[in-house]
Amino acid sequence: MCFTPTAILPSRFNIQVFPSQDPLDRADFNAVEYINTLFPTEQSLANIDDVVNKIRLKIRCLDDNIRTVVRGQTNVGQDGRQALEEAQVAIGQLFGKIKDIKDKAEKSEQMVKEITRDIKQLDHAKRHLTTSITTLNHLHMLAGGVDSLEAMTRKRQYGEVANLLQGVVNVLEHFHKYMGIPQIRQLSERVKVAQSELGTQILADFEEAFPAQGSKRAGGPSNVLRDACLVANVLDPRIKQEIIKKFIRQHLSEYMVLFQENQDVAWLDKIDRRYAWIKRQLVDYEEKYGRMFPEEWCMTERIAVEFCHITRTELAKVMRTRAKEIEVKLLLFAIQRTTNFEGLLAKRFSGCTLTDRPGVKKPETPLESTNPFLEDEIGEDGSEMEEDLDRPKKHKAPDNPFHGIISKCFESHLYVYIESQDKNLGEMIDRFVSDFRAQGPPKAGTEDGGAVLPSCADLFVYYKKCMVQCSQLSTGEPMIAFTTIFQKYLREYAWKILSGNLPKTSSNSGGLTIKSLLQEKEGSEAAKFTVEELCLICSILSTAEYCLATTQQLEEKLKEKVDKNLVERINLTGEMDTFSNVISNSIQLLVQDLDAACDPALTAMSKMPWQSVEHVGDQSPYVTSVIMHIKQNVPIIRDNLASTRKYFTQFCIKFTNSFIPKFINHLFRCKTISMVGAEQLLLDTHSLKTVLLDLPSIGSQVVRKAPASYTKIVVKGMTRAEMILKVVMAPHEPSVVFVDNYIKLLADGNPETFQKTLDMKGLKRSEQSSMLELFRQRLPTPPSGTDGGPSLSFSTPTPEQENSRIRKLEKLIKKRL
Repeated sequence: MCFTPTAILPSRFNIQVFPSQDPLDRADFNAVEYINTLFPTEQSLANIDDVVNKIRLKIRCLDDNIRTVVRGQTNVGQDGRQALEEAQVAIGQLFGKIKDIKDKAEKSEQMVKEITRDIKQLDHAKRHLTTSITTLNHLHMLAGGVDSLEAMTRKRQYGEVANLLQGVVNVLEHFHKYMGIPQIRQLSERVKVAQSELGTQILADFEEAFPAQGSKRAGGPSNVLRDACLVANVLDPRIKQEIIKKFIRQHLSEYMVLFQENQDVAWLDKIDRRYAWIKRQLVDYEEKYGRMFPEEWCMTERIAVEFCHITRTELAKVMRTRAKEIEVKLLLFAIQRTTNFEGLLAKRFSGCTLTDRPGVKKPETPLESTNPFLEDEIGEDGSEMEEDLDRPKKHKAPDNPFHGIISKCFESHLYVYIESQDKNLGEMIDRFVSDFRAQGPPKAGTEDGGAVLPSCADLFVYYKKCMVQCSQLSTGEPMIAFTTIFQKYLREYAWKILSGNLPKTSSNSGGLTIKSLLQEKEGSEAAKFTVEELCLICSILSTAEYCLATTQQLEEKLKEKVDKNLVERINLTGEMDTFSNVISNSIQLLVQDLDAACDPALTAMSKMPWQSVEHVGDQSPYVTSVIMHIKQNVPIIRDNLASTRKYFTQFCIKFTNSFIPKFINHLFRCKTISMVGAEQLLLDTHSLKTVLLDLPSIGSQVVRKAPASYTKIVVKGMTRAEMILKVVMAPHEPSVVFVDNYIKLLADGNPETFQKTLDMKGLKRSEQSSMLELFRQRLPTPPSGTDGGPSLSFSTPTPEQENSRIRKLEKLIKKRL
């Protein structure tokens, strides 16, 4: 019998549960395809009987399987009911067992509670008994301690009292919740009375040992007082503060007498004596009383700090009274000695007592500083300012907690120092002016040519030295005042030394440029700067660039140095703008000089008879003249601006922006240009374009590629000049073709430019009128939303076809190159 699980299930179950490979079980079964599979060819039909027999056998197997399954399902309902009844009986039995277990558990719990009830009562009794015994012991200790404390206090046995008092106070803390009991409250009051008597008695002992008036008595009870200090540590902190205050006041009473305001030694010139006196006193204190006070009291530091506060107050009084006698040297002497003493205190003490004074806030831990001046020092020989400014920024947290503890009193008198520096800076500027006039401009061909002026470095080095001194004294208003003074002399340096020594242009000295334009004789030249003057302009430009960079760095350092609330008042933008103007003016002078030198050549070009030119030759003389002036000036300027390449690039761009429009304007002045003349002008224009493209590296052994921005300007400007000449070369008949060609080549919708082009061709006015009217008609309509101005903005296309003359001209240019 052929029985398989897949044979008794529908096809959908076969696919999901028991996958079958039989084609008959597929959901998309196709009888025709199945038969074609069994009999793919005609020859296979010979086996049809065998195939039919196999299928019949399979059908009989399936029938048997189905019959067996159907018979097996007849007893399923009866078996299920019997199983359900058995399950119900089992559940009832289980429920009964669970109920019995629960009853037994409740009985067990009740039994445990009865057993442990007595044990809990015993535990509570034990705990209460232990607490009672402990409290009685503490009470006994407290009562005995109070009695002993009172007895020892009367006998001044401070050594024993110090240990006993601390123990009594600790034991009394356990009775805070029992203060409602009269006996406990009475003991607490006795302790308070004993503490009060101890404080009064200890203060009296110190007063007796160190009377406020008279000399110190070395024979005082130092051992008793030493133990008394230990007791004071346990008493109210006010007792300790009172002891310290009285002792320090008595210890410094002699100082108050010796250095009174009316004494000669109180003046600034003898400020060293104040610091020498306190040094002796501190040494004397260490020898005599160093062991009397506990080490944690830091009495030596407290004496030094109180001395500093008294000294600051007294110095402020005496300087306020004798303010007219304060001189710069005397003030700096006093400040130097004071800051040295403050540094000595920082080496000797930690500054832990500075926050003990009332009203003094504990300083926060400073963040990592970015102030470079905290560790910069200027030597006697001076150092280069740029070396200091180029150092990486490092912030050194102030490690002197005593800084300003005395020297703060000098801040209100720093105006004397600032006025002195104002005078010194003024004299320095005047000396720079006179030295410059005496030495003259830097010589061409020397190392000084184009270099930064030495006076600039001297000025900033001097300012750095003064700023370091001022920052050591104050980072507040005096720093702002000194910055204002230096701003003033930065501007004066820019005006008197830099701008004041720039050479004057010919246009500013009587109109020589206009005269040079009127000169017609060949070889006549406009007034030019000498080589020395060019070197001077480059040197002033380099100096202004150095001042600009250094001023910017100084502004950042000043903002790091001054107080945070004054940062907004540090602003050197005006001075940086002044130096930027000097740079701009210097570049403009160089451009004007070269531009003016080229003017006669351009004038000569506009006056040449271009109508009578018979053949195209080499470049014209005016081109040679322009190239000669460029080769004379540009290498000098480039060599002297080697350290500031960006400004040399600016010079090239500005000259090109000035020369090309001027060249085009002179082209328009050339009237009645013949075809050959236009070809010659086109050749000249190409020569000038080549020279301008090589302008940054002309005359240099090292050839550098010109900046892309500069090349773009030259190509755009000179291409326009070439297009103008190509329009002039084109025949004006037919008119429509000429106008369209003009619009395509020049992309200029200005009628005036078109009329100038017609003038160059030598057309009559009547012809020009019709051409202008046609030009206005042929202009493309501007897009909507844009201004309908005369100028067009579309790309310049290459002409579609060149005539033979233009091709011949290009061959000539290639041959020449």
